[in-house]
Amino acid sequence: MTWEVASFLIVGAVILAGFAWYERSRPPAQVVALVAALAALAIAGRIAFAAFPNVKPTTDIVIFAGYALGGAPGFAVGALTALVSNFWFGQGPWTPWQMAGWGLCGVLGALLALGVRNAGRVALAATCAFAGVAYGALLNFSLMATYGGDLSLRHFLVLEARAIPFEVAHVLGNVVLALVAGPAMVRMLVRFRERFEWQRRSAPVSPSSRRGPSLRSGGLAALLVAVFALGALLTVPAQASDVSRGVDWLQAQQRPSGGFAAAADREPGAEITCWAMLGLAATGRNPLDVTQGGNSPVDFLRTHIDEVHDAGDVARTILALEAAGVDPRDFAGQDLVERLLSERRENGSYQGWPGSSAYAVLALRAVGANVAAAPTVEWLRKVQSKEGGWGNLPQSESTAEITGAVLQVLAPSSEAAKRALDYLRREKRPNGGFSPGKNLAANAQATSWVAEGLLAAGKDPTGFGDGKSSLAYIRGLQAEDGHFLQAPGQDVSPVWVTAYALIPLSAKHLPLDAPPREPKPKLPSDTSSPRSGGVTPSLSGIPPSVDTESSPSPALEALESGAAGTSPGASAPSGKGSPGALPAIPPTAGRVPEEDLGAAPPEASALQYGEQTSEPATDDDDENSSTAGAIVLGLLAGSVLFAAGLAGRRGWMRWRYGL
Repeated sequence: MTWEVASFLIVGAVILAGFAWYERSRPPAQVVALVAALAALAIAGRIAFAAFPNVKPTTDIVIFAGYALGGAPGFAVGALTALVSNFWFGQGPWTPWQMAGWGLCGVLGALLALGVRNAGRVALAATCAFAGVAYGALLNFSLMATYGGDLSLRHFLVLEARAIPFEVAHVLGNVVLALVAGPAMVRMLVRFRERFEWQRRSAPVSPSSRRGPSLRSGGLAALLVAVFALGALLTVPAQASDVSRGVDWLQAQQRPSGGFAAAADREPGAEITCWAMLGLAATGRNPLDVTQGGNSPVDFLRTHIDEVHDAGDVARTILALEAAGVDPRDFAGQDLVERLLSERRENGSYQGWPGSSAYAVLALRAVGANVAAAPTVEWLRKVQSKEGGWGNLPQSESTAEITGAVLQVLAPSSEAAKRALDYLRREKRPNGGFSPGKNLAANAQATSWVAEGLLAAGKDPTGFGDGKSSLAYIRGLQAEDGHFLQAPGQDVSPVWVTAYALIPLSAKHLPLDAPPREPKPKLPSDTSSPRSGGVTPSLSGIPPSVDTESSPSPALEALESGAAGTSPGASAPSGKGSPGALPAIPPTAGRVPEEDLGAAPPEASALQYGEQTSEPATDDDDENSSTAGAIVLGLLAGSVLFAAGLAGRRGWMRWRYGL
């Protein structure tokens, strides 16, 4: 059993345990009605704030429900909210993680009630802030479990670092709502609960004894969670993931010169070395830390800069260097960015090829030259075919792989991107793959390119269009030793194909950010100069490739990192294309399913419904009148705060990506 499967089984067990806990508590009809009403309120809040990434009142409402009603009802409110609201936002592998995360937020609220009997604004706000951080951490871990990769702290921290803006937005939204409306909403829920709770008794019961039944049932749930967590730790190392096996095999193919060759019987070259660097970076391994004989891939590129000839070669080299954290403006005595700009034609294209032009845009965006990329994007829009795709040449028949490359440079909401997605839906094969041409069979490279384009457009390659999952198609081509076949029964250029496949399987698309360096590299790389340089392979002779999707993401929105691609070129029956460079991804690439963050601790709470009493609760008129107003004021405050954040984000995207 792989650690990914084990983690999903644990999440499923937590969900089942939470609902079993709720059912076993035999909630009265009033509690069932209140749970449904609170879940509906949380769902409505999530939908109403859909325009504000990660700013949702959902987490706060679930915590307030757990604080006022107990751990079991709180868990039910959170889990039901995630399940039902995703009928609007989209169901996927992220749904069980969101159900467990929000359900545990309800348990967290119950734990707060155990420790703080009359929680004030500060206590509620602090709890909601912690829930936002914990929920985000859980959803980031779900990306590792869903899309594979190394099960390592370094990989997790990379995802956490990329999610910081979304985590901050979620935490701030939680804090603002809790400060403005938290106490009023909690008082309202507590009064409602106390009105219908009753119990025959002759003497007052101490607060500690009132928690007795809850502690017993909560302890059972906590025990179940602890057992499942222990099982996860035992099963995690059972089997390496497909991405881990693939990157281990790829790294083992490095030559003493630091470079990579397409196959064992060929000499290493700059082109394949660049693709290998992108595949390594997509999985979280910085190419500068991958050495053989004391040489890194960057060292190899520096000594083979003469292999960089046309615009496609330059663009690919820039993408590979950026993925290693090396400055392409000062590499091997050349300014590769200026060299690329000098290759642009008057009409805005590079070599007159859509594939090379798309990769040039990705390379320019990787170095922050967004304004310089705008004319090329405009040219790509003009040469889009009537059927919605792009081919090797502006007038040639559209292909899925070149369309996937161009899709990475388009704004996901643009009309051109929508037409391209419609074209790709029609081109998808029943087995989940995509082909480099209408009369050719599907292969790993073309499917990888398409998958990267889908991720950049915020689509999930596993569920896009009809037929099977595109990512599953790629995984099905993996051999026992970890490398990937080009197609069933076709083992061609395994290094090249494996590098292509690793990018979408790691839920990445271009351009890629440089992974963090290892604290103690096995063999130190050349750091005598602030930046090292590299050579980009020529695009000619490179088979186009396309691949998988993202969620989550959030995720799904959220995580964002780049993915490697192949150079687009004129596709021939052999699968090779003339022009091409790596596709770059818009900042909105999908990784994450939905933009909500925040998780609660895995321990179950002991708080249930509280003691039932026949004594009516006292009502304060001023509290009654302020409840609705406080909730509305909190929602308005959150809207204003994150409308400003959204405006800032759009401004940043316009400056950074020219969108």
